[in-house]
Amino acid sequence: MKKTGILAVSFGTSYRDALAKNIEAIEKALAAAFPEAEVRRAFTSGMIIRKLEKRDGFHVDTVEEALEGFLRDGFTDLIVQPTHVINGHENDGMLEVLRAYRGRFHSIRTGAPLLTAMEDYHALSEGILAEFHELSDRDALVFMGHGTEHHANAVYPALDYLFKAEGHSNIHIGTVEGYPGLEQVKEQVRRQRPERVVLAPLMVVAGDHACNDMAGDEEDSWKSQFLQEGLQVSCILKGLGEYPAVRELFVSHAREAQPL
Repeated sequence: MKKTGILAVSFGTSYRDALAKNIEAIEKALAAAFPEAEVRRAFTSGMIIRKLEKRDGFHVDTVEEALEGFLRDGFTDLIVQPTHVINGHENDGMLEVLRAYRGRFHSIRTGAPLLTAMEDYHALSEGILAEFHELSDRDALVFMGHGTEHHANAVYPALDYLFKAEGHSNIHIGTVEGYPGLEQVKEQVRRQRPERVVLAPLMVVAGDHACNDMAGDEEDSWKSQFLQEGLQVSCILKGLGEYPAVRELFVSHAREAQPL
């Protein structure tokens, strides 16, 4: 008898409030879209898994542990939907684990990360514009992505270009660990000459990077750097998982999941 499971794979977060507002919200959207399936969770960050276990006594499975659990409980077919923003190292690692389980399930299908096809960029941009519809021309909206040395980092400058090509020259995309970095974003903001900068994370969860690297009080935080430019700064500590359009995109990707 066919028994279908859905595995929602996230990098993870140790911020329990952010977990509920973002990752759990995506998982609930998947459960509502696939009422015949059971949705379970896995994290790819061993560091976060260990921290939650030690601090809270709260265990989250690794991808491998979750797959073993599905096998133990008699599931025959799986849809694996990552909540990753890009097709980077975390997604590559997830796929490597999944390949080892080919043949142990009747089928394993995988959904794409958030920004994969060009249609995803347009859907995300529309969702962002809906969230920030009250943004003034005198405001600069700056999103902070994670960034990576992986070639998938090209997602960030591509999204930045898309906003500007569509006439939204006051929306800027930067990264903590990739390109464009803070210096490139600051230069673009200087050219715009806004009165206020609105900072928001381009990450599924508003966790450590958002709270500290973006909105922290340290001299090198993005907030502090823009304050030093003489600008008003507002910080929006809201992960992408809180955006309805983002949850819809992940559900759409799960529906379009392809055989591994």
